[in-house]
Amino acid sequence: MLITKTFHDVPAKLDPNGRPIRIFVIAPNVPGYPNARFPGVVVFSEIYQVTGPVERFAGQIASQGYVVACPSTYHEFEGPEPIPYDVEGTDRGNKYKIEKEVAAYDEDATLAIDLLSSLKNCNGRIAATGMCLGGHLAFRAAFDRRVLASVCFFATDIHSASLGKGKSDDSLVRVRKGDLTDNGELVMIFGKQDTHVPREGRDLIRKTLEDANVTASFLEVQAQHAFIRDESSKGRWDAALTRSLFAYMMEVFERTVGRDLGERVDDKRQVEHVC
Repeated sequence: MLITKTFHDVPAKLDPNGRPIRIFVIAPNVPGYPNARFPGVVVFSEIYQVTGPVERFAGQIASQGYVVACPSTYHEFEGPEPIPYDVEGTDRGNKYKIEKEVAAYDEDATLAIDLLSSLKNCNGRIAATGMCLGGHLAFRAAFDRRVLASVCFFATDIHSASLGKGKSDDSLVRVRKGDLTDNGELVMIFGKQDTHVPREGRDLIRKTLEDANVTASFLEVQAQHAFIRDESSKGRWDAALTRSLFAYMMEVFERTVGRDLGERVDDKRQVEHVC
């Protein structure tokens, strides 16, 4: 499908400077069908805000028939422009990551979901995805029951509970409390060579999700951190693997938000032990 690009500046109550958050919207465009409506997806970015790789990733989702919202994560500190993938930009993004309140991250997610739900061309069926910092934010977005699926690529800081000001988030605490149980479907994707989330951290996340009976899939692949970034990846981009996992993500989205299946009913059916 063809796509269009625009943005909305949305007031953010928790921004201490009174700045709005800019949310970029990439949407399908089907000539001759001005009243077409599509599911929505929130795409959360890395620590560099909405860069070229993030925009291209979002555009590919939109072209499959989804209205995509990309929030500018660091609106409290600077404008919506992308942060460079250089040393200074990396230091700046990591600095902001632990200066921003966790509640403000959650407000950004709520505002993006609210925006999608309000758009004429969105049918209100919402999913989320993101990479790195954005993977963690997509994970937290799943606490919102309006989000029917979240696909999280190499989500950082979940295992260490170190997101936000004070480096003390409650993501796994909330999972243990049952805040993801009976919510939407969750997919966690990690590279086994990812130095940001070691094996012990991945094991902790997996165990916490399973112990809480969360509907989740856990994929570990032969890749490093940032392997889906097609620019300035520092030699880590794996295009073939990215293509495969993008298709996996789209299957999840098509099954969970691409169709209106009505309210889920648990029929208590037992899985048969057969060969």
